[in-house]
Amino acid sequence: MANVTLKGNPVPLEGSLAKVGDKAPDFVGIGKDLSPKSLKDFGKKVKILVGVPSLDTSVCALETKKFHERAAKMDGIVTVVVSGDLPFAMNRFCTTEGIESPNLVTLSQFRDFSFSKAYGTHIADGGLKGLSARAVFVVDQNDTVRYAELVPEIASEPNYEAAISEAKKLL
Repeated sequence: MANVTLKGNPVPLEGSLAKVGDKAPDFVGIGKDLSPKSLKDFGKKVKILVGVPSLDTSVCALETKKFHERAAKMDGIVTVVVSGDLPFAMNRFCTTEGIESPNLVTLSQFRDFSFSKAYGTHIADGGLKGLSARAVFVVDQNDTVRYAELVPEIASEPNYEAAISEAKKLL
């Protein structure tokens, strides 16, 4: 079990962090049309899986916008942002921010926590219990994890360049 912090305070996580070389665990998230989506739905694309607590926070919003600007325009790569927000809120956020790309998908884990639990980012206790810690995973076309970053401070941004560079190498 890994630990991260929120503004310097420890935040315990549940499960084991997915590591480079692991088979990417499947998960279910709910799309903006309320249909379930899983890793298999993204087929043979390179996948950037982004776990965030909530798009209603400034860092999560900024992170989603930056991945949209930097990665969502690349053919062969899909960025999947998974949060604890309801699909309606995620859709409203994307509409308000002008995020419209088939290569950036938002999924809610409000019905089940299979993403955060399978990838080892599930917050186990405290005020954010049940949400995902901030993490980025790059998964290749054969569903093998090629990059994994658990951001040590939830209020900090991930290393965008490292994740996108790894995704580009897989094309």
